[in-house]
Amino acid sequence: MSTAAIAQTTVARQFRERREPEWQQLEAILEVAEGKSVRALSDEDLLALPVLYRGALSSLSLARETSLDLELITYLEGLCARAYFFVYGVRSRPGSKLKSFLAHDWPAAVRRVWRESLLALVLMVVGAVAGYVLVTNEPQWYEALMGGMAQGRSFAASDEELRAILYNSGGTNELTVFASFLFTNNAGVSLMAFALGFAFGLPTAMLLVYNLTVLGALMALYASRGLGVELAGWLSIHGTTELFAILLAGAAGFHIGWSVVFPGEDSRIAAATRSGKTAATVMIGVVLMLMAAAFLEGFGRQLVQNDLARFAVGGTMLTLWLLYFYLPRGQENG
Repeated sequence: MSTAAIAQTTVARQFRERREPEWQQLEAILEVAEGKSVRALSDEDLLALPVLYRGALSSLSLARETSLDLELITYLEGLCARAYFFVYGVRSRPGSKLKSFLAHDWPAAVRRVWRESLLALVLMVVGAVAGYVLVTNEPQWYEALMGGMAQGRSFAASDEELRAILYNSGGTNELTVFASFLFTNNAGVSLMAFALGFAFGLPTAMLLVYNLTVLGALMALYASRGLGVELAGWLSIHGTTELFAILLAGAAGFHIGWSVVFPGEDSRIAAATRSGKTAATVMIGVVLMLMAAAFLEGFGRQLVQNDLARFAVGGTMLTLWLLYFYLPRGQENG
């Protein structure tokens, strides 16, 4: 063996002798964490873990720079990789992730798209007013706007027939079928409003306006028979939640669309990717809102027959959503 090789071996042995106790301590901590969980570690081990991890990284760096034996480098690479997971890896349980999502992630994402939410609200109001005005002035617009959604609810129906739809909780499937149709339609609109946002938000805007013209047209029909308040009460039970979900879906779509149009210093793809994280978080919550609306729709309509009670349920749900999303909390990360 040459003198250089002997010197290299000596350096490697001395290097290992000085640092190996720390590696062994780190490995022992990792074995406990991997075999059981991080919670099984003592307070001393928890405090030592990041320190030992940084020490192992330093050893690995020196081993590579000084070209120590490959076996040692491979061992340190494996040790550092194992330690990295427990120092920086996400170890949250599903329950804690859900709690974090509901307590912070979702409402924070909704607040980040507040400008887009206002735009969606304006477009929805414009659509509803347009549908109402069109049908009020020219009833022929009703069939054109409603299409297959009319299902017998037309100007040819009597006042008694229209009223019966709102209060008949049994003996007919008309109410259930129509309400289910509305939910399916609004769920589809929510997903489409989000998915079409990448096209500069224009299809999202058109979809929001059109969908609410249908609601405005229906309101015009019932208002012409003096049943506008009754229809509003019937819709409010689930509608405040369902329409809020559509609004947020539209806002999520606009958020992506605007990032494509105005990417700032990033590329359009990078900007869309960044905004997509916020929008996706909003949309996960929209799905939960639609599920809540389906529950209210399935039970509230049959159990609540009084107009004031219906408005109370719808108003309470709207108030709860507003407080949940926009009530000031502690400091948030942008």
